[in-house]
Amino acid sequence: MRIAMIGTGYVGLVSGVCFSDFGHQVVCVDKDQRKLERLRAGEVPIFEPGLDTLMARNIADGRLSFTDDLAAAVDGAEAVFIAVGTPTRRGDGHADLSYVYAAAEEIAAALTRPTVVVTKSTVPVGTNREVLRRIRAVRPDLVIDVASNPEFLREGAAIDDFMRPDRVVIGAETERARKVMAEIYRPLSLRDFPMVQTDLESAEMTKYAANAFLATKISFINEIAALCERVGADVKAVARGMGLDKRIGDKFLHAGPGYGGSCFPKDTMALARIGQDHSVPQRITETVIAVNDHTKRRMIDKLIDLCDGSFNGKRIAVLGVTFKPNTDDMREAPALTIVPALIGGGAEVRVTDPQGQREGEHLLPGVRWMANAYDAADGADLLVILTEWNEFRALDLGRLARSMNRAALADLRNIYDRQMAERSGFVAYDSVGREA
Repeated sequence: MRIAMIGTGYVGLVSGVCFSDFGHQVVCVDKDQRKLERLRAGEVPIFEPGLDTLMARNIADGRLSFTDDLAAAVDGAEAVFIAVGTPTRRGDGHADLSYVYAAAEEIAAALTRPTVVVTKSTVPVGTNREVLRRIRAVRPDLVIDVASNPEFLREGAAIDDFMRPDRVVIGAETERARKVMAEIYRPLSLRDFPMVQTDLESAEMTKYAANAFLATKISFINEIAALCERVGADVKAVARGMGLDKRIGDKFLHAGPGYGGSCFPKDTMALARIGQDHSVPQRITETVIAVNDHTKRRMIDKLIDLCDGSFNGKRIAVLGVTFKPNTDDMREAPALTIVPALIGGGAEVRVTDPQGQREGEHLLPGVRWMANAYDAADGADLLVILTEWNEFRALDLGRLARSMNRAALADLRNIYDRQMAERSGFVAYDSVGREA
């Protein structure tokens, strides 16, 4: 099938590349000329393991191309996907739909034949019907169908999530839309991956409900972690005991400095506002947001305690600033709350991250970037593990302790334990959800 993908951000690029690997002809559209030049050269502008190889192969095979000419891209396309950003709108927490509606109207003006317009961006309930209304207002002469196809991609594992999904959710209410979407995802349905066919509103709500529930598990275990510290329990043991219950599961029960990224903060905020707008407050989601904010601030208190009450004049090494490993994404990362607090308190902050420097140089002014953990820790008064990259999981703790001015470790991802740290020469150690 011929597919046009409007937007080459994280969702649009991964989806476009993977659709082309299914055998479809995919044209990805973007207005950023510098990004287009990089994409055409086979250079991936984001860090996503395996995406560069997959993209290069499909460009070489002629199934994948990039353009700024939206009209040419949608001409003859059987499906046009909208995959533009829906950031949190300033001031009120709503999802900003201006890019979605602008794309829909531009698509409508360029269409020359009946087409299915598919929203892949995360959008509030009712957005797809508004997209259809706007398209029909521009092109009352064409029969246009709409579909909702929310994404469920984990950064760092997006290709595997796309190719081997837990489910594909498709909101479609016309026979033609259902047939087109079935043909697009035929390679997955042949392999018996679940296809959830539903109405537009249910598809839209599924995305928000799923992300809010996962965020709830994170905030829940972080709140339990705070209590574990007070009562002498070990949150890792508690989480394991919980997670072995099949009704609960062990995913997203890892205590840490709070969630971040492009989805959970934005989507929980949007769901809370949707509930308020419809006079059905989402009290659990609202609390999840508050707990996550508090968790980040609680980490700062831990670091102050390890610095004897003040950051002033201290040298602090931070390992990892992206919101999770295997990504270069720093959106809403705990580092964006914690690191400025260190600098604001008068600390000299040294940072290392395998992929975070490109974004971090703009987002974390005032830090010094180091090549590795050992360089960052040299002469430091405190070492903070903030992101659980694999290369931070087997560090030579003894080497680190010997190189530091004062060997104190804040293990905010619970990679190590107190006994191991003390045997290695650390004189102070703290983690999350384990007795201080």
